[in-house]
Amino acid sequence: MIVLCRGCCELLFALCLFQSVVSLELNMFSVNAMRLRHGASKCWDSQRTIATVISGNKTSQQVRERLKKDVAEMKSQLPGFRPGLVVLQVGDRDDSNLYISMKLKAAAEIGINANHIRLPKTATEDEVLWKIEAVNENPAVHGLIVQLPLDSINPINTEKVTNAVAPEKDVDGLSSMNAGKLARGDLRSCFIPCTPNGCMELIKQTGETGLGSYGLRRNFIHIVGFSLLVGRYAWWLFSGVSVAGKNVVVIGRSKIVGAPMHDLLLWNHATVTNCHSKTPDLAAQVGRADILVVGAGKAELVKGEWVKEGAVVIDCGINHIPDSSKPGGKRLVGDVHYLSAKERAGYITPVPGGVGPMTVVMLMENTVTSAKRFLQMYKPGKWNVSYTKIKPLKPQPSDVQISHLYTRNPIGQLAKEVGLLSTEVEPYGTSRLKVRLEALKRLNKEPNGKYVLVTGITPTPLGEGQNTITLGLAQALGAHLNINSFASIQQPSPQSSFGIKGVAVGGGYSQVVPIEEVSLQPSGDNEAVSAASSLVVDTIKAYSHYQAKYSEKVLFDLLVPFRNGHRSFSHSQLKRLQKLCIEKSDPLTLTTEEIRRFIRLDINPETRADFASLKYEIMAILSLSSSTEDLQARLAKMVVATNKSEEPITTEDLGVCGALTLLLTNALKPSLMQTLEGTPVFVHTSPSADIAYGSASVVADKIALKLVGPQGFVVTGTAHGADIDMDKFFNIKCRSSGLQPDVVVLVATVRSLKMHGGGPGVTAGFPLPKQYSEENLRLLEKGCAHLKRQVEKARAYGLPVVVAINTFSSDTKAELELVCHQARQAGAFDAVPCTNWSDGGAGALALAQTLQKAAELTSPCNYLYDLELPVLKKIQKVGQEMYGAKDVELSPKAKEKLALYMKQGFGNLPVCIIKSQLSLGNYPEMKEVPSDLTLPIADIQAFVGAGFLSLLAVTIALTIKKENKKMTVLKIPRGPVFMATTTCIVTASSCTVLGKLACEKDKMFHR
Repeated sequence: MIVLCRGCCELLFALCLFQSVVSLELNMFSVNAMRLRHGASKCWDSQRTIATVISGNKTSQQVRERLKKDVAEMKSQLPGFRPGLVVLQVGDRDDSNLYISMKLKAAAEIGINANHIRLPKTATEDEVLWKIEAVNENPAVHGLIVQLPLDSINPINTEKVTNAVAPEKDVDGLSSMNAGKLARGDLRSCFIPCTPNGCMELIKQTGETGLGSYGLRRNFIHIVGFSLLVGRYAWWLFSGVSVAGKNVVVIGRSKIVGAPMHDLLLWNHATVTNCHSKTPDLAAQVGRADILVVGAGKAELVKGEWVKEGAVVIDCGINHIPDSSKPGGKRLVGDVHYLSAKERAGYITPVPGGVGPMTVVMLMENTVTSAKRFLQMYKPGKWNVSYTKIKPLKPQPSDVQISHLYTRNPIGQLAKEVGLLSTEVEPYGTSRLKVRLEALKRLNKEPNGKYVLVTGITPTPLGEGQNTITLGLAQALGAHLNINSFASIQQPSPQSSFGIKGVAVGGGYSQVVPIEEVSLQPSGDNEAVSAASSLVVDTIKAYSHYQAKYSEKVLFDLLVPFRNGHRSFSHSQLKRLQKLCIEKSDPLTLTTEEIRRFIRLDINPETRADFASLKYEIMAILSLSSSTEDLQARLAKMVVATNKSEEPITTEDLGVCGALTLLLTNALKPSLMQTLEGTPVFVHTSPSADIAYGSASVVADKIALKLVGPQGFVVTGTAHGADIDMDKFFNIKCRSSGLQPDVVVLVATVRSLKMHGGGPGVTAGFPLPKQYSEENLRLLEKGCAHLKRQVEKARAYGLPVVVAINTFSSDTKAELELVCHQARQAGAFDAVPCTNWSDGGAGALALAQTLQKAAELTSPCNYLYDLELPVLKKIQKVGQEMYGAKDVELSPKAKEKLALYMKQGFGNLPVCIIKSQLSLGNYPEMKEVPSDLTLPIADIQAFVGAGFLSLLAVTIALTIKKENKKMTVLKIPRGPVFMATTTCIVTASSCTVLGKLACEKDKMFHR
């Protein structure tokens, strides 16, 4: 005995009842049932055919209710989310305004955030395309409609405009991409034009399902009982429409209705005939149609007698014909003669009230569908970057060969993937983009990501791979852990690329690509800085020349000339008047004494800034500026000389500040490039660590921090070791920008620690002594005292410190374990060996995971000193904390200049001590940790625009020569790599300049 549940019993009962009813209908009403199968029913009294009217208003309302539920569900999935729609209109046509108002009303009812953008009739094609591009890149917009026709006085290519809409936002379905997908039958990934889509929805309402006819199902429902079947089991009677095998005639071949309607029906397995104005014997074609769709645009083209009895007629036409009985003298009709066709058709759509309402609601459905697709791909805070998969080769090729081993993604694609708009970037070369500061303004309210500083222990002359670790770490976070990550590094200078270290943008499988473009092709920053420096030098010379030659009146007439009968001060001149406490803005009201004070700068020729020092400061200003306004304000403060009363003379006094800003505005844009594995990198500015501070730009770091989001990481670095550059990073860059790192990564190598433990000297260009290539734990342990001191320095800022050991092939397991143990004992959060030079991001994976844990610690950043402290106290604080100095000793010259700067009001600036980068002390030969050191300061220079006092220690000051100009001597090591270079052709297949440099570097590094 089989026991059925209640639900199964009800279903079985319904099936049996259905079978009985069908048999009854077929026996009692055989003639009517045959006609019903063709889609029409007849009155039993008159035997006259009655077509069922398909109401577009009713159907569209049902679709709207469904879409409301879909939107509510999306909001519950992502609170605050709303599908976005933009309607772009050119001109002000009344009919377009009517259609747009209908769309906006429907969108508001459903819960879609719709916006109307109207361009004037004077809009050009380029302006329309620019606006479309901006909407394409707005992630809050999921649908874009270009209202046709484009009502402009200028010629506009409609096809070009519609194709400019991103296919994923083309909810009108008019772009060639969507049309092509529809023609090929790819219905799931394209948008179907709204009118054909609405027609299909109306055809579904005819109930052309497996039962065969609407009339039979209607009678069945009445007999069985509406509440029983519709409430529980009617879904299987009416689920899905099937036009498969039906003869369908489509009249019209427009891109909006006829052509897509043909394709849509064809891929729903109908037998489709497409007719048009050239089709002979149109009536005969219509007479064979089970389903007829008419979109010819000709009033009452199809006559009722042409229609096959019981056919489904979908009328897409909207036409006006004269009718004196109507108030306006016209009435609205379709492309089908409605009254006569209704006598023969089984189903028919009215005009109005048929296809029209469906077109609007299908547009809304496409928008909601687009929003659903967006949500499926959307991962809050996650980029969708296409990273490059690498397979490291053994033996390892040179850096330049590695750079060309893998195909890079287009840099424009990467910009889009990380959240930059096309209007915010501009191409610079083939593989990099300049990022406009509009991006920072747009992202200003977004939360910052995690900020990581990569620095190092005091290096050997060969360097210890800080940039390599920086890039490898960014690759590990992005390409391997799928965490948003950005590297931010300095623009390498030609000296660094041709020095002993070779290319200065990482190395091996952790480098910026293409290597030749980033290393040898300038980004324009240095050129702009040089031009600005030359302008200041020339202006000072011109002022000195003309002030000695002309009277105040002549100079005043030259500087404030009559134009159109009027004199007026420039912005910089008004600023100078304010500085002189002259509260006047009309040049004609100045007294003779005021004119003299305004004109005469009385420059002391011995205090004029030279080209080199100007270039250093302007580059530092460029690096520290966070906006164009900040740049201009800093440039205006630059002290370029003093007058005979020892008062500072600035670029604003010279009237050259505006021109300097103009020269440097483009240089303020950071360059976007990518690593070998496809993670983004900002390469921007190169402030000299030999005279100022060495780090990437503030604006690059700020944009990157906004782009990565709160869970992402921005990895930046210093030019030299922690002892010389870390205090500059915190006390100058962090103070100026307001940014604070979350973690400090300290790079160390076994080789450098052995050197600091008393190992033999390392000379660039010569083979390494055997102590560095063989295991020597005693020497290494002694050198770990240096590592301990560096960890303590980093921890003084209150942040967790992770030690990254950049490994070489000669390093043994015991040596690496010893360094890790010593680092942890010194207070490091952890110590991790890294092999990213040879393995790419995978070699820094453990470091990235450790970094994540360390970044979870919330630690406030501490500065070494208060800015209000006397300058000498600040110097002593840095000397003691960073260099282990017992005291600081200023030379007479330094004392004299410090007194002048104090008098001029610059005593509250942070200090920047410049000393040897090769030891913790002041002399390169000093390898041990200093304990009783007096730090001598030979000279002081005020970089007021950059915002710090630069103090030169004795060893650095000795490298400065005074001929006609003062300049820092370039420290070229013995045996630089450029001496081994034999060709200047950069190609992927030949031994290039960079290839030779990289090969030589690898030999010296003993990789």
